[in-house]
Amino acid sequence: MKKILFICTGNSARSVMAEVLMNELGEGRYRAFSAGAKPSGEVNPLTIEILKAHNHSTGSLRSKPLSEFLDKDLDVVVTVCDKARQSCPAWPRKTLVLHWGFDDPAEFEGNPKERLAFFEKIYGQIRERIERFLEEKMPSGAET
Repeated sequence: MKKILFICTGNSARSVMAEVLMNELGEGRYRAFSAGAKPSGEVNPLTIEILKAHNHSTGSLRSKPLSEFLDKDLDVVVTVCDKARQSCPAWPRKTLVLHWGFDDPAEFEGNPKERLAFFEKIYGQIRERIERFLEEKMPSGAET
């Protein structure tokens, strides 16, 4: 089973969604993790709400620092935001490094209904990108 790490800045929304989705959709093929270049220390409550609304387990989710994974043997590393892409460390040559840029739902401003809708939109984009990745014979770094 291949190990894949999703990185964003705060590890509170996008990378967490990607971790959960890849662990479910890539079951048997990928074991996913997530981390933040500057972790917020908690998973955004709206991330939890969206994941629960789609019947995903959220009990073990936490915001983790990238340093927890620097010495791990990873097959794929995916940055899901431009800031994380810029601060991403160098990985061993055998590690496939990809970038899939998504807007940060945690930074979206609006009323509660609008914010939840934006989290849902980003969740859908991440799910769609992971589904495409799993269908590819040779995964690419093409952005969404």
